[in-house]
Amino acid sequence: MNVLVACECSGVVREAFRRRGHNAWSCDLKPSEDGSPYHYQRDVFDVMRAGGPTHWDLLIAHPPCTYLANSGALHLYYKGKDGHRTRIKDVSRWSDMRQGANFFTRLLGSNVRRICIENPVMHGPGAKMVGRDYAQTIQPYQFGEDASKRTCLWLKNLPPLRPTKYCEPRMVCDACGKGYAYEAAFSKGCPHCGAEAGRAKPRWANQCASGQNKLGPSDHRQADRARTYQGIAEAMAEQWGSLP
Repeated sequence: MNVLVACECSGVVREAFRRRGHNAWSCDLKPSEDGSPYHYQRDVFDVMRAGGPTHWDLLIAHPPCTYLANSGALHLYYKGKDGHRTRIKDVSRWSDMRQGANFFTRLLGSNVRRICIENPVMHGPGAKMVGRDYAQTIQPYQFGEDASKRTCLWLKNLPPLRPTKYCEPRMVCDACGKGYAYEAAFSKGCPHCGAEAGRAKPRWANQCASGQNKLGPSDHRQADRARTYQGIAEAMAEQWGSLP
């Protein structure tokens, strides 16, 4: 199978397919992090045009989500003097959002038989611009990863990914903020402060007690958060790479 993994410089998905014998290539405007020769540092649409309309059997794309993700919805409007968001649009932000949505829909409308587009949950205006709802949502902990990050998949001629291995979370007490074993959450309550079991919340290794991502500010934070989890990449290669 000829596989193009767009907007990927880590090589995680590309290598999962290549290990199974597929002709898989990644493509991004940035160089490959692993120095692989199977990486195009070019615009993805130039790569697809050069290969011809029937060259690629499968396109998996991870377009930038900065202006489409629900987490950025509050930045679509200016702040008032009281600190609350107004209904006055940030024109520059909306322009960037339209460009992001256009890039997303161009990928989804590509002339490739099978397509998967991955992105976080979108805010309302972004979803309206994309104009098509996602096919499924997945979590890394459904694929053996000790992490929580809800991810949406837009699919064309592909079956939904089947979970492969559930990774149990630790439980965090919302009274004292301390963690304890998953098994005790529904029977014994918090062993630290005695709070009833019902006040426990599931948390995975990438989350702090309040549920936020643990990664602090850094120059590479965005790239680290965007990197595909290995368990999900392996499931894509195993399940979609075996399609007739």
